[in-house]
Amino acid sequence: MRIVSELDLGGEGPVHRIDGPGLCDLLGVSPAMLTELKNRGIAKHLGRDAWDMAATVRGYCAHLRGTASGRGGEEEVANLTAERARLAREQADAQALKNAALRRELVPVAEVAREWSDVLRGIRARVLALPSRVRSSLPHLTAADVAVLDREARAVLAELAEGKGADDAA
Repeated sequence: MRIVSELDLGGEGPVHRIDGPGLCDLLGVSPAMLTELKNRGIAKHLGRDAWDMAATVRGYCAHLRGTASGRGGEEEVANLTAERARLAREQADAQALKNAALRRELVPVAEVAREWSDVLRGIRARVLALPSRVRSSLPHLTAADVAVLDREARAVLAELAEGKGADDAA
């Protein structure tokens, strides 16, 4: 490891130069990782095989602190921001659903199913009562005529139960 201190004429104090292998050893990274750190602006390369040791160590420590705190690199920050935005949308949607339910704009499925079952049971009972009501109104009908009406009413209910609609009837 070769470290050379020299005066920085910019007024910031001495610059401690270190060679690439020495910096890799100091930071515990591979040469490829050092190049990646340089490309990401974390490590400061001075040219040839010289690196600014102090600036690179400061940058690397800041990078590690960011990663440890969950901020990570730029890609991780973008992913975290997107995930937080998605979570915020989901929470807003959940709250909107709760508010709509409190205003009775939404009704539980079980409640709707129960109401429709009651309505359909009432319709079925009235359709099945139709033959006897017709016989009361038309006393000249024979028992066979009323049986035909009853059979047809049951056939219509069976067709509806099978999912055959009015368009299917011929």
